[in-house]
Amino acid sequence: MHKFFTEPCNITTSEGKILGDDVKHIYKVLRLDEGEKIILNNCEGIEYLCEIDSITKSEVIVKIIEKLDKNNESSIRIHLFQGLPKGQKMDLIVQKGTELGVFEFIPTITSRVDVKLKGEFKKLDRLNRIALEACKQSKRSIIPKVKEVVDFDEAIDELKDMDLFLVAYENAENYGIRSLINQFEENNIKLEDIVDIGILIGPEGGFEEEEIELLREKGAKIITLGNRILRTETAGFTLAALLQYELGDLGGI
Repeated sequence: MHKFFTEPCNITTSEGKILGDDVKHIYKVLRLDEGEKIILNNCEGIEYLCEIDSITKSEVIVKIIEKLDKNNESSIRIHLFQGLPKGQKMDLIVQKGTELGVFEFIPTITSRVDVKLKGEFKKLDRLNRIALEACKQSKRSIIPKVKEVVDFDEAIDELKDMDLFLVAYENAENYGIRSLINQFEENNIKLEDIVDIGILIGPEGGFEEEEIELLREKGAKIITLGNRILRTETAGFTLAALLQYELGDLGGI
């Protein structure tokens, strides 16, 4: 069943309204018709089973059948601070990260990020659109946000307040996700208490050693993702997948 998102102001107790690009997609691409059922999400995680009542070129009106008691979000909220990459790599990061349950994306300026990229980075509307489309495809209940670019110090200020603060580093040895989970178990840390997990991924070229030392001082756990060096556009959603498997809902029961 197809899922669509609309703002809360477009939903009443009995009906909902779909506007924008989804209207054309409904009647021209999906060729849905009156009487067909869809899922409508209010962009805040609440979903309804609906029946299409009418379709015009400007709006789709649906009748609300029932509110659904369903939530496809993980119990962990992953905040991905991504060292700003070149080209279109952020598109892939946002798309795959959304599929894997990332809660929000924060493009980050680190020492090895080309300074020119910050001035050129004006893709938030595009990236948030990618997140929305990936959200529909993966049947997420919440649309993750792509936030404004932050610098390294701002990222640290946000990350240090997380329940868990991880940095993937190519020179880290013998301490990865398995070691982290074992440490939790040995210290009787309840994994269900961990809600917000911050991930910091370096850009092309990785981190400066001074950055890693500062991150360690601020409480970051510096981890390895294995013997093979991953590209910046691969590392973030790989780590997200590992976390969702160990602490979240990836892999099923």
